[in-house]
Formats: sequence, structure tokens, C-alpha cells
Amino acid sequence: MNIWDILSDGFFAALAGVGFGAISDPPLKAFRYIALLAAIGHACRFCLITYAGVDISTGSLIGALLIGFGSLWLGRKVRCPMTVLYIPALLPMIPGKYAYNVVFSQIMFLQNIDSPAQRAIYMDMFFSNSMVSCTVVFMLAAGATLPIFIFPKYAFSLTRDKKIK
Repeated sequence: MNIWDILSDGFFAALAGVGFGAISDPPLKAFRYIALLAAIGHACRFCLITYAGVDISTGSLIGALLIGFGSLWLGRKVRCPMTVLYIPALLPMIPGKYAYNVVFSQIMFLQNIDSPAQRAIYMDMFFSNSMVSCTVVFMLAAGATLPIFIFPKYAFSLTRDKKIK
């Protein structure tokens, strides 16, 4: 296990999370927590995939769960909704390589319309990359929103001063 790889993965995920967060204009105090959540979630997924041999969808689910529960816990400190924290933190975990390959294989399929062998290769590539992309995005959404369903009273009272009963 190379600690440098884990830290650099978390660092670059934190930078991307802050960049995505800047687009949605959260409070300034939320940026450090967005960066922290993005780093923890992405580094967790990286460790699970690289060192534990877990597939990308399961690793994304576990990383998204960490981000979701972390945003539930940190949302009280920032006094902002969970979505302000977890959406920018999740965006660096979107499987861009697979989504790119979906579009690439579709274009190559259309360019090789006269070659059945090439079409079969690109069709297989299209469906396999589509399945990975859709599954990972679904797992990210499920993992990040699960804390809202488990703790609905707490999740919807993060911006209020009242204590939760």
C-alpha cells in the first residue's frame, strides 16, 4: 500500500470537489468540508479498487456512503443542506473514462457500419461501458442519498437552530 498514491488521489479529488463546489456558490465555510468529503470518498474508492480488489460500482457505493453520512454530520457545522456538501464531493467520482468510451464506441460503430466484425466489437464496447457508467452513477446517487432516508428528521433540520428530538 503506497500512502503517497492514496494521499495524491484524495488531494486531486479535493481540488476537483472545490472546483465543482465553486460552480454552485456554497458558503465559504463549506469549501473545506466539500474538499474533505471529496478526498475521503475518492480515496476510499481508490483503496477499495486498488488494494482490496473491489469492483468500481461497489467501491463507488461505499465511497458515496461515506460522503453521504459525512455530509449529514458536517452539514450541522456549516448550517447548510446536505446537497450543498455531497453533490460537489461526488462529482469527481463520476466515471468519465467509461462515459467517454460510450460516446467513442458509438461514433466508431457508426463509422464502421459496413463492417459487421468491427460493428460487433464497438457494440460490445458500447454496452459494457454504458453498463459500468450507469451502474456507478446509480450507486453514487444511492449511497449519497441513503442517509436522508435513514435520518429524515435530522437531514432536513441541518439549517435550523432547534435540537432534534
